Amino acid sequence: MKSFLKNLLGYFFSGFIFWFPVGIAVIVITYVFGNLETMGKDVLRFFVPAGFLHQGFGLVFWLILFFFTGLIVKKTPIGKILFNVPVLGLFFREGGEIMTFDRLSHLSPCLFLLSPTSISYGWIISTEKVEVNGEKDLTIYNVYYPNFPSVITGQVFALRKENIMRLGNPSREVMDLFLFAVRSPESIRYLPWEDETEEEFLKRAQTFGLNINTG
Repeated sequence: MKSFLKNLLGYFFSGFIFWFPVGIAVIVITYVFGNLETMGKDVLRFFVPAGFLHQGFGLVFWLILFFFTGLIVKKTPIGKILFNVPVLGLFFREGGEIMTFDRLSHLSPCLFLLSPTSISYGWIISTEKVEVNGEKDLTIYNVYYPNFPSVITGQVFALRKENIMRLGNPSREVMDLFLFAVRSPESIRYLPWEDETEEEFLKRAQTFGLNINTG
């Protein structure tokens, strides 16, 4: 009986998890479009007699306004001016990538030292060459640290190689851990760097909680 009730609760919880974001999306979309319709009609009343304003005209007004505004931004120097505005300019840049769930699923997951006493999950997104006194090239790794619950918004940390532990787990498993561990992998698999010896790897991995005696 206990197992039966547990299964029923699990089914209920799974259904709730499925419909909750759908319900939130419906409420937000309904609210946004409802307000756009109202505000659009309020603007049109300055130019169009009230008798000619039918349902949906307010929304059509905003769609036309958004389209032509975007056309002007893309086809005139205004877009380049907006690109140089702090923060706002991120939305007008040409090229580059933003973080998405799909992109995140194809990146290499890792653990990194968030502090000397704390480690956290992240994803390696790129590397940067660093020149020291014009004599030696070093490499730092840009690691993406997502914020819950959006996951696709977060921070980027520039880290040294020795402070990163590559993981052999699929990216999707690490993403699940960020969602309150709704599904947890059987184990976290550490991977050495390509140029790292086994001795160097085991020694460094102690910092990330690996007991050498047990492997």
